[in-house]
This record gives sequence, structure tokens and C-alpha cells, in this order.
Amino acid sequence: PEILKLMPNIKLTILIGQYAMKYYLGAAEKANLTETVRAFQDYLPEFFPIVHPSPLNFRWQAKNPWFEEEVVPVLRERVREILK
Repeated sequence: PEILKLMPNIKLTILIGQYAMKYYLGAAEKANLTETVRAFQDYLPEFFPIVHPSPLNFRWQAKNPWFEEEVVPVLRERVREILK
């Protein structure tokens, strides 16, 4: 988007949900949302894809405990580093 050109110091773009992933990752997106989120490190340091934190996705989160255990801590640390 045009507005991003006015913000040259963005260090990380968090892609929340499948629509954001499709828009920003394009052909680099994996076969489905789960695979894309699981492969989050493939998109660093520019992008960090995560599932949308909607109540509709609670089932997805329950079926994929690795997200909370492995992905969320990395996201927290990455954001902490950027905000220092």
C-alpha cells in the first residue's frame, strides 16, 4: 500500500489472518494457513504471519498447541527487540 512508502523504518509487519497473508506473501504463501504460520521463520525478518485471534479460531488454536508454545514466544521476543 502507498502509506507504507511513507514509513521507511518499519522493522516487522505482522500478518494477521489469511487475507493479510495472501496479500503480502503472494506466491510465497504455503498451501494453507496452518503451514504458513508454522513456517513463520521463512518470512522473517520482514513478515510474521499469525492466525487471527478471533473466537472463531479458538478451535484452530486448540488443534494446534504448537502455535502458543512455539510461535507466540518468538513473536513476543521479536516485538520486544524492536521496541527497545
